[in-house]
Amino acid sequence: MIPNFKQFNFHETDYTRKRLFFKPASKKNFVFFGARYLIKINTRNIKITDKGADMIYCYYDSPVGQLLIGGEKNLEFISFPKGKFRHKPRPDWVYSIDPFSDVFSQLTAYFQGDLTQFSLETAPDGTDFQRRVWRALTKIPYGATISYGELAGQIGNPKACRAVGMANARNPIPIVIPCHRVIGKNGKLVGFGGGLDIKEKLLALERQAA
Repeated sequence: MIPNFKQFNFHETDYTRKRLFFKPASKKNFVFFGARYLIKINTRNIKITDKGADMIYCYYDSPVGQLLIGGEKNLEFISFPKGKFRHKPRPDWVYSIDPFSDVFSQLTAYFQGDLTQFSLETAPDGTDFQRRVWRALTKIPYGATISYGELAGQIGNPKACRAVGMANARNPIPIVIPCHRVIGKNGKLVGFGGGLDIKEKLLALERQAA
């Protein structure tokens, strides 16, 4: 029997590390993640572990809209104002600009055309495969674009175009991890969580400044 979410006083969200979801490790064991707690449930007991730091967040007003920025110790996500995977602050998150001063300064330099490579401490949460894709994204030169097929080839799995596209879509730190530089094999702009209009603006900015 799958435990009821409501009995734990957590809320389901779409944020990977902070959302509450269940993972069936086995038929008799369920693992839940919510807020700052890791909850392991099986047929005999419930174990709750405090994971530590609070989630810090703030907003950055950019030329492509207001960006929601967040993380515990390092930058974990940048969320556009619209899109399928956008985040919304939760009641237990803490608002503070100070931890993201470097993020602000580098984003400002990027949008002014003065920064072509970010140097931020990031902590994107994802599967091993997703993190491989995201690392490959950071190697795409400023102002350049590649196809999903080329990106799949760069991670050593040229047949994984679809999986690469899905990992690209779930990139939690766009702009800094430049998923906007991946386009369709026919050269068309496709698949961007913040909207194709924002993707077009980011590419235009880089072409102009390059």
